[in-house]
This record gives sequence, structure tokens and C-alpha cells, in this order.
Amino acid sequence: MTNINMNPKVDEFLSKDQKWQEEFEKLRMIILDCELDEELKWGKPCYTFEGKNIVLIHGFKEYCAILFIKGVLLKDPEGILIQQTENVQAGRQIRFTSVQEIVDMETILKSYIYEAIEVEKAGLEVEFKKNEECIIPEELQNKFNEVPELKTAFEALTPGRQRAYIFYFSDAKQPKTRTARVEKYMQQILSGKGLND
Repeated sequence: MTNINMNPKVDEFLSKDQKWQEEFEKLRMIILDCELDEELKWGKPCYTFEGKNIVLIHGFKEYCAILFIKGVLLKDPEGILIQQTENVQAGRQIRFTSVQEIVDMETILKSYIYEAIEVEKAGLEVEFKKNEECIIPEELQNKFNEVPELKTAFEALTPGRQRAYIFYFSDAKQPKTRTARVEKYMQQILSGKGLND
């Protein structure tokens, strides 16, 4: 039985992934069962409702996960949603280390996916902390002064991309490391790309 929503790009992605292949396949079937459209975004299988991102599948060394784009808005009655890092404001993960775990949780996963669709239908938005709360590191500010077009390019990025850069640059303890990070990503910022694009 082929699902009309299956995307050949995702087939190709899944054929290459070795570590979590079975888990990804099972998650894919569960999510497609919820009648979402399948796309490949940011190099990951991403599932959308009327063009809005709902959930994506991704794998890490220790686990694979589904990430709810607006997971912070879900009720989470099971207490299973995980905030990846303290800087992640909207997204929440459910992590797995085996196909069996996914099989056991299928009903719960579907209820969370349906809730995520309802959140989107209701037009709910995550209240992001404003960027003013993100302090631009001195090393980045210095580069802005040296290269005005860098500041222009940075300000043209989406708030999420700006935040990701600010967190990444500020995260380095040593000033020289911060400077090196800024210099390494200058071209990417000038090209209008985010940290992970």
C-alpha cells in the first residue's frame, strides 16, 4: 500500500540512513497515518499540514527523535516531551532508542501529532523571547563596525537564525574563540544563511 503523501526525496534519505533506518520507517508510517504531507527540509523528513511544519524526524548518535515544531504549546499529558537545550524555545522532542519503543507508543504519538495539527489549525503561535534579550557579543559587534554589510545581512536573517548565531558565538568562553567563530561564519551570514543551513 503506497501512501499518496510519500515523498521520493524522503525515500532516498531513508535508503541512505543506516543507524536509525527501521525507527525512521516506523515513525514515518505513524506520522503519514495522521494525514500529513511529507517533505525533506533541512535535510530531514518534515511533515506539514497546509504548508505549515508540524513535526520532523531526526537522528542523533544516542537516539532518534520526532521534533514537534511548536511542541512547547502541546499539553504533554504523558510528560514525554523534551526540550533539547535551554535555548530551544518552541520545539520539543520525543526520543527513541528502539523500534519497539515506537511501536509501544504509537497511540500516544498519534494523539500528540493530532494535537499539534489542532494547534496549527487554531493558529496558535509560540511567544518567542524577543531578540533584545539576546545580547550581541562584543566580537560580533566589532565585526559589524568593521564590515557594515555584515550587520545589514545579520539583521535581514530571521529572528531564529539571529538567535542561533548569537547563542553559538556567545557560548565560547574565550574572546579569541568567539572572534574565530564570528570570522568562520561571516560568509554564511553575508549569504543570508543560518548557522545550520
